[in-house]
Amino acid sequence: MAGSLTLDRTEAAALLWLREFGAALERQDAATAAALFAPDGWWRDLLALTWDLRTFHGASAITGALGTATASMAPRRFESEDGKAPVLVEDPSSRWIQAFFRFETAVGRGRGFVRLTPAPDDSWKAWTVLTALDELKGFEERVGPRRVKGVVHGEQEARRTWPEQRTSESEFVDGDPQVVVVGGGQAGLTIAARLKQLGVPTLVLEKNDRIGDNWRRRYRSLVLHDPVWYDHLPYLPFPSNWPVFTPKDKLASWFEGYAAALELDVWTGTTVLGGDYDESTARWNVQVRRADGSERVLHPDHLVLATGMSGVPKTPKIPGRATFNGMVCHSSAFDDGRDYAGKNALVVGCCNSGHDIAQNLYERGANVTMLQRSSTYVMSSENGIKVLFAGTYEEGGPPVEDADLMFASIPYPLLAVLHKTATDTIAALDRPLLDGLERAGFRIDYGDDGSGIFLKYLRRGGGYYIDVGCSTLIAEGKVKIKHGVEIERFTKDGLVFTDGSSLPADLVVLATGYENMRESARALLGDKVANRCGLVWGLDEGGELRTMWRRSGHPGLWFMGGNLHQCRHYSKFLAVQIKAIQEGLLPR
Repeated sequence: MAGSLTLDRTEAAALLWLREFGAALERQDAATAAALFAPDGWWRDLLALTWDLRTFHGASAITGALGTATASMAPRRFESEDGKAPVLVEDPSSRWIQAFFRFETAVGRGRGFVRLTPAPDDSWKAWTVLTALDELKGFEERVGPRRVKGVVHGEQEARRTWPEQRTSESEFVDGDPQVVVVGGGQAGLTIAARLKQLGVPTLVLEKNDRIGDNWRRRYRSLVLHDPVWYDHLPYLPFPSNWPVFTPKDKLASWFEGYAAALELDVWTGTTVLGGDYDESTARWNVQVRRADGSERVLHPDHLVLATGMSGVPKTPKIPGRATFNGMVCHSSAFDDGRDYAGKNALVVGCCNSGHDIAQNLYERGANVTMLQRSSTYVMSSENGIKVLFAGTYEEGGPPVEDADLMFASIPYPLLAVLHKTATDTIAALDRPLLDGLERAGFRIDYGDDGSGIFLKYLRRGGGYYIDVGCSTLIAEGKVKIKHGVEIERFTKDGLVFTDGSSLPADLVVLATGYENMRESARALLGDKVANRCGLVWGLDEGGELRTMWRRSGHPGLWFMGGNLHQCRHYSKFLAVQIKAIQEGLLPR
């Protein structure tokens, strides 16, 4: 709950800390700046002072990092953000002051967010500090007062209409794009939108016939499990009457309209045939085949793989598959269970897709069994979302740009600690549901360290289910569970498991996930390129996501992905890095 020391004292404490912190950084006194942190303090930087996504914990790490940052980036002009008064937040066990601030560096302007906790000497020390680069000086986004005019008034020989101009731009008649983005889902569209506003010519290559087909062609019952307040796209938020949970086809249509409204250059029906990097020119050679069969070689400075975490399906090799009379498919190829009424279906895997597909098959009249190979974290949509997103992404919550800063200001290792309490709270609210699952033989976990869903997502990209109905079907025995065994082999009419048991099956859906996104680079660009890249996703030793939205290990190659929230927020930081390289502010 929000309280006050009195508003004046809360604001005074925040302004004093900010003034002292800014002054120490301006005079490059890293030790004094670091002393303004609590002993267990955290600093997370998104490009502003480190040109990377970095997290630092404890006095020694923060002192060293600030010393390097102040020497190179010259941070200054730390001020409280206009219209956002500092707030005192209190709960039964703690209290802190939180405040937004702005600052400048030698090359850019930034936003920040700080949480201050009381120290034994009655001062306030920083528990968490976020510094995030908001824009580059001289290369600001073309929005608001900087928006393009859209017309040239007065006499103009050979004037081109808007459609004529857009056709010329999107075909890149006069040259190559500076950036080629492979993939036209939320990752590809958001990075293209950000680069468009920074004046970086960008082309999106989408293999499907229409923008949005990557969602449109997924299983019939798919609806987003994240709420609308968490999912807005940059520049064009969902309207106020948008449903809380978005059906896949509605989202697909929105993507199509989004690309049109933001004038993104997209070639649909286009296949990447291959590519290589020319070290001598520091440019790519990307061979593509378009929908009409024509081919072209593009020479961008940057190649962004936005094929998504759900890129190359992970498909286990199971002996005897050729002898099986039924249908086998990966979850990415499953459409609908309409043809399996009265038939036997096995779903291998118990995360979101596996549960959704099992529910679809049951509702279509199939006899459904789920093979659970390892335990799964489960929370109900009703209870989990309201606990996890309280105070940030909710109806009447902060503007999404502010909520993004607040959420990003909690470093991932600290999030793991804080979410243990949230996970316990959700589990208590969901206890009848979880007890029913366990009675049915479904194995539940709460994350590797009890930290729940977010850390499972960040560490593994899976291992959880947000319940929208299938858990009740399992608890009631309508969807059966087989746990703790693997498939040994297919037979003509079904499967045999490693415990010697068997199961008849007409359909086997492999909801077994996807390969590391680096394998998407390997499939498109070969071993030489992929082997220079780091693993994508999972937390590195510093507590940040590996490789995503950051330098990949290969010059001019970037990975862009994540859920809609991550694509909205982190697309800015990837776009700014590319713009900075193009303008000579960063090395290639």
